[in-house]
Amino acid sequence: MIRLGLRMAVAGGRAAVARLAIIGAAVAIGVGLVLAALAGTTAVQRQNAHYGWLNSAHAEAATGPSAADPAWWAFREDYFRGRSIARIDVAVTGPHAPVPPGLSALPGPGEYAVSPALAELLRTTPPDQLSERFPGRRTAVLGRDALASPDLLIAVVGRTPADVAGLRDATQLTRFVSVSPEHCLRCYVGTGINGMALILAVVVAALLFPLLIFIGVATRLSAARREQRLAAMRLVGATPRQVATLATIESMIAATAGTLLGFGLFLLLRPVLAHVPFTGLRFFLDDLELTWPAALLMLFGVPIGAALSARLALRRVRMSPLGVMRRVTPKPPRAWRLLPLIAGLAELTWFVGRKPYTTNGQTAAYLSGILVVMIGVVVAGPWVTMTGSRLLARLARRPAGVIAGRRLADDPRAGFRSISGLALALFVGSVATGVITSYVAERGDSAATPIIHNLMTVTSWSGHGQQPLDQASVPPSLTAVPGVRAVVLIRDNPQIDKNDPNSWPGLISCADLTRIPGSGHCSPGAAAAQVFPNLVPPYGGSVRGGSDPQWPPAPEVPLDRQAVIGVAVDTDGSPAALETSRTLLENAFPQVDGAASEGDIRDDSTRLLRQMQRLADIVIIASLVIAGCSLAVSITGGLNERKRPFAVLRLAGLRLSDLRGVVLLESAVPLLAVSAVAVAAGFVSAALFLKSQLGYELRPPGAGYYAVTGTGLLVSLALIASTMPLLRRLTGPASVRND
Repeated sequence: MIRLGLRMAVAGGRAAVARLAIIGAAVAIGVGLVLAALAGTTAVQRQNAHYGWLNSAHAEAATGPSAADPAWWAFREDYFRGRSIARIDVAVTGPHAPVPPGLSALPGPGEYAVSPALAELLRTTPPDQLSERFPGRRTAVLGRDALASPDLLIAVVGRTPADVAGLRDATQLTRFVSVSPEHCLRCYVGTGINGMALILAVVVAALLFPLLIFIGVATRLSAARREQRLAAMRLVGATPRQVATLATIESMIAATAGTLLGFGLFLLLRPVLAHVPFTGLRFFLDDLELTWPAALLMLFGVPIGAALSARLALRRVRMSPLGVMRRVTPKPPRAWRLLPLIAGLAELTWFVGRKPYTTNGQTAAYLSGILVVMIGVVVAGPWVTMTGSRLLARLARRPAGVIAGRRLADDPRAGFRSISGLALALFVGSVATGVITSYVAERGDSAATPIIHNLMTVTSWSGHGQQPLDQASVPPSLTAVPGVRAVVLIRDNPQIDKNDPNSWPGLISCADLTRIPGSGHCSPGAAAAQVFPNLVPPYGGSVRGGSDPQWPPAPEVPLDRQAVIGVAVDTDGSPAALETSRTLLENAFPQVDGAASEGDIRDDSTRLLRQMQRLADIVIIASLVIAGCSLAVSITGGLNERKRPFAVLRLAGLRLSDLRGVVLLESAVPLLAVSAVAVAAGFVSAALFLKSQLGYELRPPGAGYYAVTGTGLLVSLALIASTMPLLRRLTGPASVRND
């Protein structure tokens, strides 16, 4: 039977070989992209694992042997030209101090170790802009075990125990641990803490659904023709088992070949994927690997799935050899198909005001809800198609509309199947666009003002209080740095009220405020103002960002007698002025967090937004391409399978133009109806996620979304129209003959 099945698979000449090639190509594309998404998920997990040692001070699940001599440890985040630097100040207390991965020993006072990427920056950057922040000499370069990415910037700076003990959040370590940030409540380094696990899981699901649909559509290509051939074999004596075996072999040939080609496609894409900064940093190539369970699942699961699909498609042939010619109208979809969609939206609604505390909890809550909504869109699709077809048949005044409406109403599942991939692409695009647009609208109110990027500040205010800075430590050389326009001091506000949004931790004289363009102005008649230490209003309270915010008046206190809690350096925005000022400020005030501009902080806090935007673009484009291929294959296969009834309609007097209208309406009605439901479900899901996770309201999408969505729909309609020339050839009188 196996040899016969192989012969039958290619016995149809060029048409059979072309059919197998199309199926194999579809499976290869699907398998390759799914493998890439799965490998990307593995790479993010491994990347997070390499961040683990940096979170040793805050890893709740710290286990393992302890060193005899503890080491002082203080972590802070530094910046250089828009890139984040993880700086760790350490101090050993004895010869048996713990050693982190990638180093043979912790650096001593006057020594430091850096990552390879930071070593290259130190080599190519003027010392006053970067290397002078790290006192002493470089004694080591961090090894691979310590690095999550070849782009990661890390500095381990050796100091004395007294120096490190005086730094903010300094602690003593007796061991380094490897706890992934996604499993650590207070970890501050890694991508898991920013929700990348949730994003990648949605990406995998968003790609997997259209790909599975694409593979299913491709394997069903010319299914009706195959059913007729196998039914004829039943008439001449073949048993149901033999028929099923032949169909299984035919389907598995293309699926197996496509799966192997998909693995080859993944291997070709792997070096390219390693250089795509999905998490903001590139991957190491050895991290971008498949797990054995994932590889085996794809290697055997796809051919087995194709075989099961073939057996299910032949259920009518197995019941009766003549059943292929005597097709029965399936039962119409029921309204219960809306329940999964409603359930998914209800789950997302339930978490509004009940946001889980941990990253893993949020992943489980929102991912499960979004996946249920995606499944709901697919399950509800046939019912929506049926509803649209009945409305079309009721309103139609021409034969094409009546025939298309009746045909769709008879089998709405088949009508929906060809556009299901596009519906999911639109759903994913709507969710991503809704979230990103709203996030930008909420957080980008003053992103365009120059002060965001031009003003370098250092402050001792932490949100829980402040310690004074030594005014005498302010470097006099700051004013001599080319590009520095003003240096002002931020004083302590002795009357700050944390419960009052109109009360700010800092004070500044109005004369100093006018020296910094874009920092705002004082209230009329005031001599000083209450300000935020970086002179940029936060996202709440009565003062909002803008080109010229008005700060509330300061309390009547002697300004020059108040302690200094911040130093603000206004620059012309040039990289040299910013980085030189940063170096001087950090060396002058090493006991507080590093100097930063508001642009540095916002760029860092919106890293998730950039990751989402990058992944959303990839998912939308890939999903639209996959959906377009699925639609083209489905329409071509459908025309080939229905050429006999279409030819009969032409012989009965139906004009070719009306027949073209039938084909166009049969595809366009489910396309537009289901797309409307998918887009609506996407925006509702985005609104619920924003409300629950961030407390934001959904904002209208920009013109780019409408351009992408409209282009996708127009391309889909163009694909449908491109099949019209086939109708004349496929529906000729010869197609009516029995083969």
